[in-house]
Amino acid sequence: MSFKAGLIKYNTFNQVCKRSNSFWANVAMGPPDAILGVTEAFKRDTNPKKVNLGVGAYRDDNGKPYVLSCVRKAEKRLLEKSLDKEYLPISGTADFCKHSINLALGDNNPVVSNGLNATVQGISGTGSLRIGAAFLKSFFPGNKTVYIPIPTWGNHTPIFKHSGLDVKTYTFYDPKTCGFDFKGAMDDISKIPEKSIILLHACAHNPTGVDPNPQQWAELSQLIKKRNLFPYLDMAYQGFASGNIDKDAFAVRLFVKDGHQIGLAQSFAKNMGLYGERAGAFTITTASKDEADKVLSQLKILVRPMYSNPPMNGARIVTEILSDKELRAEWLQEVKVMADRIISVRAKLRENLKKEGSSLNWQHITDQIGMFCFTGMKPQQVEKITKDFSVYLTKDGRISMAGVTSKNVEYLAHAMHTVTK
Repeated sequence: MSFKAGLIKYNTFNQVCKRSNSFWANVAMGPPDAILGVTEAFKRDTNPKKVNLGVGAYRDDNGKPYVLSCVRKAEKRLLEKSLDKEYLPISGTADFCKHSINLALGDNNPVVSNGLNATVQGISGTGSLRIGAAFLKSFFPGNKTVYIPIPTWGNHTPIFKHSGLDVKTYTFYDPKTCGFDFKGAMDDISKIPEKSIILLHACAHNPTGVDPNPQQWAELSQLIKKRNLFPYLDMAYQGFASGNIDKDAFAVRLFVKDGHQIGLAQSFAKNMGLYGERAGAFTITTASKDEADKVLSQLKILVRPMYSNPPMNGARIVTEILSDKELRAEWLQEVKVMADRIISVRAKLRENLKKEGSSLNWQHITDQIGMFCFTGMKPQQVEKITKDFSVYLTKDGRISMAGVTSKNVEYLAHAMHTVTK
């Protein structure tokens, strides 16, 4: 054997030994994230007409990320204050927590006025949901099972399972109508064991864009109360869904008014464009101030080993906007502009599908609300629209309406009609 061949054999043997002795030799490659996979495929595509409808972040009509003017002004004011960078309290800043829950429940609400809420700052919506899940796992005096709608946001199941809760489902979406299956939901919820947890999307259901109407919410509230279930509401789109913060908070306020004690996760990613700032809040409502104080103490204990304390910059921006009359008014105007753009492109997409001569009923495009739309396209149609037209979306037919613009809506309608006719 030559010296070179021997060296190659030795190096090969050495590498095999290293692999077999590695602590991580048996770690399997995890599946790629579905949304990130869509984005990566979009980036590799060289078609100048390509459209990315997978991203869950707002884009302006030029397809560019949008930073709100009120956010820029708030940042400038904060910079001028020369604030320090000391650790925040474990529960976050008191002002941020108070403004967050007041935004959800309305100013001068009896819950906050009577000290019946335990609110902590969370790491956007995901982190806030995770805090709540950990609390329910430790302290909920019933079934450690959370019932989630089918379908739901892809991160809900991992969050709850990671917290040690069991996850089961209830009917929500009707693929035949691309709308809310009210009867199916009521039937399923009526069979959920008492003292279980039920997850509800407060508005702009992700991923379907399908919401119950006010009367349906009222009946759901009464049934959930009758079944003695604990409602855990996820509100990531207040203001961004309809353009009206009060309308979008209808379900949350209704459940409180109906006497429910609730869990509530809030996020300021979508409605203030603070995606990377990770500003959110988690709230438990209680029967007394004494209960609220005890719950808050336990929430702090749970947060401490998770991440010690929350980031400050996003919370400061939110507080600056919500506490200042001028900035708050500007934000309400800007969030309505964002919501109205989404509503407008929904109408344009439906209109252009009609112009294309589609005989299908696309009313669900305008009936649905918020950032996402469940188009009703089947996996094979999704595959074809991506292959033939470079339109990128998730396999379930969900599109982000934020990726639809006045410049690509006709092209998108043509592509959708072609693969569905």
